[in-house]
Amino acid sequence: MTIDNRIEVVLIDDDPHLRQALSQTLDLAGLKILPLAEAKGVAGQLSRDWPGVVVSDIRMPGMDGLELLGELHAQDPELPVLLITGHGDVPLAVQAMRAGAYDFLEKPFASDHLLDSVRRALALRRLVLDNRSLRLALSDRHELSARLVGQSTPMLRLREQIGALAATRADVLILGETGAGKEVVARALHDLSGRRNGPFVAINAGALAESVVESELFGHEPGAFTGAQKRRIGKFEFANGGTLFLDEIESMSLDVQVKLLRLLQERVVERLGGNQQIPLDIRVIAATKEDLRQAADQGRFRADLYYRLNVAPLRIPPLRERGEDALMLFQHFANEASARHGLPPHELQPAHRALLLRHSWPGNVRELQNAAERFALGLELALDNSAPDGNPGAPVELVSGGLSEQVENFEKTLIAAELARPHSSVRSLAEALGIPRKTLHDKLRKHGLTFGDSSQGSADESD
Repeated sequence: MTIDNRIEVVLIDDDPHLRQALSQTLDLAGLKILPLAEAKGVAGQLSRDWPGVVVSDIRMPGMDGLELLGELHAQDPELPVLLITGHGDVPLAVQAMRAGAYDFLEKPFASDHLLDSVRRALALRRLVLDNRSLRLALSDRHELSARLVGQSTPMLRLREQIGALAATRADVLILGETGAGKEVVARALHDLSGRRNGPFVAINAGALAESVVESELFGHEPGAFTGAQKRRIGKFEFANGGTLFLDEIESMSLDVQVKLLRLLQERVVERLGGNQQIPLDIRVIAATKEDLRQAADQGRFRADLYYRLNVAPLRIPPLRERGEDALMLFQHFANEASARHGLPPHELQPAHRALLLRHSWPGNVRELQNAAERFALGLELALDNSAPDGNPGAPVELVSGGLSEQVENFEKTLIAAELARPHSSVRSLAEALGIPRKTLHDKLRKHGLTFGDSSQGSADESD
């Protein structure tokens, strides 16, 4: 059990009459009090972000006030603890202050003295927690920027949304194309949350065979099916106290979706072949590359599960919508790869930058990371310039040679990319490239390119 954050003062004294008198004093001052007769177990009920203060007698049976002070400060040295003792015990007062007590009240003391000390301690506690929150926010922002590289508007918004959702208990639905970084976002949500010390369990539903998916997710008891010789703890149960990331949720069967819906609503899991309902304290983060609403309309996904998951959606922008983030990411991954392989880093040349910005990145960040690895190794890079709808475009080659070689390659790439688009004649192609037809003919011959397919003719055809 944890003491409610609405409690401002935990008051501990084994003398019921004094405890009642002090409680009345504090209550009349408008403070929310929790009076207790003993100190044992109090430290375990206070979280590090509890916003109150502790007032405790020193001389008590069982655990005394100094022992309590030691336990409290072992988990939070900045928690204000006010200690009370009898008349004339100066050595004990000195010991208490050296041990880190916020204040020492000697019986008998005036009510105003107690109230003044408690209010100052509460003000200090608020300042400490505000500073912690600020440091955490700055740290989280830095950590998010390091994980989710980019300064485009879509990425700034995504980081802002992650920061806002991470601290909540809400389940999250991540929407994004293949390779966009859905697991990176899920891990960021976990690591920036209060569950960061709990397990993060990732499972790809699309990679599970239909015959084992229920056992893998929910677990099973011995004898639940042929071959089930001993109990198995499922992924949901294993993630208790933490976060479960369920990728490619659209691939789950309708039968499994029913069980998932019940789990999300009731927060209990029942192993296959078992009757016991096991309570769960987990956050579920689901991810999909499909439009689940459309899948629900087509009967491939349960509509009730879609609406249950779609409370807190997070859309990851594809790389083609992120502008110059591609350059930052490419250099970031290339530098990482160079360091990993013990090679000097290569700087992006203007031709490289132009090609990277022109590329549509159908494989998103995963494709870019692989390209950056090859670049760091000094290899020629051929980028598949397929559009997101699967229509192939011109291949893009990145070379790390001299300036003239890079310029030649860049020119060839631009012309090839324009050739891949529909043009009715060489004239329209030349106009699209902004060069005379004669110049275009020369460049096509130079680079070994032809105009269109057999139905369109060759570069030498008149138009």
